[in-house]
Amino acid sequence: MDSLAAILKRDRLLVGAGIVLVTLLAWWYTVAGARQMDGAMVAMGRPDTNAWTSASLLPLFVMWVVMMVAMMLPTATPMVLTFAAVGRNRKQRQHPYVPVAVFVAGYLAAWVGFSALATVAQWFLHRAELLSPTMASSSVMLGGVLLLLAGVFQFTPLKQRCLTRCRAPLDFITAHWREGWGGAFLMGLEHGFYCIGCCWALMALLFVLGVMNLLWIALLTILIGLEKILPRQSYLSRGTGVLLACWGTWMLFSR
Repeated sequence: MDSLAAILKRDRLLVGAGIVLVTLLAWWYTVAGARQMDGAMVAMGRPDTNAWTSASLLPLFVMWVVMMVAMMLPTATPMVLTFAAVGRNRKQRQHPYVPVAVFVAGYLAAWVGFSALATVAQWFLHRAELLSPTMASSSVMLGGVLLLLAGVFQFTPLKQRCLTRCRAPLDFITAHWREGWGGAFLMGLEHGFYCIGCCWALMALLFVLGVMNLLWIALLTILIGLEKILPRQSYLSRGTGVLLACWGTWMLFSR
């Protein structure tokens, strides 16, 4: 038993270190991209309303993917560590073992899909001239609607159902366990879909204050992380919903 406890502790340290390393690299890329964009906007001095080419969409998509890794991988740490512990226990009992990286790959694959949709959305908003040079909403109407939508969504059953899955790692893994590498990938993918289900409206707020606004990115990351780890009785989600809805309503009526 002592031996197993030592192995599990070592696994937690290794997995945790891996998550920290990948997260730091993603944040480094995100910060570097934001600074590069700021420099380009200063040099440009005006919004670029020209149509983007297919070549310009690829780096935009990469930016979204890396930003989602930076924001969402840390918030998935309890789920990843739980999967690693369950996998190690199964290996000790001579059951098939799947590396935790397979589960993480499935989780991130869901956010890669979300990044593709976000890239397309940004492309449409750019073509409609609804984004400023800093990739923030230049339309009071758009900003107000997104804020109001995000606020209302905080109270919906879908938000609470998805958030419940994210708050109970062991319950999720027990209920959704699948064997093999393909099963682990699908489990990660499913967990990613639940995360998207509870966070998509908050992510849409990146279009309000700036897709590459580092302070806004950091605040959203902290908020999403707290939503996942605080107890069910927490008023954080509902309090955030009220704040966002009031902000959006004020913005719409201040026109």
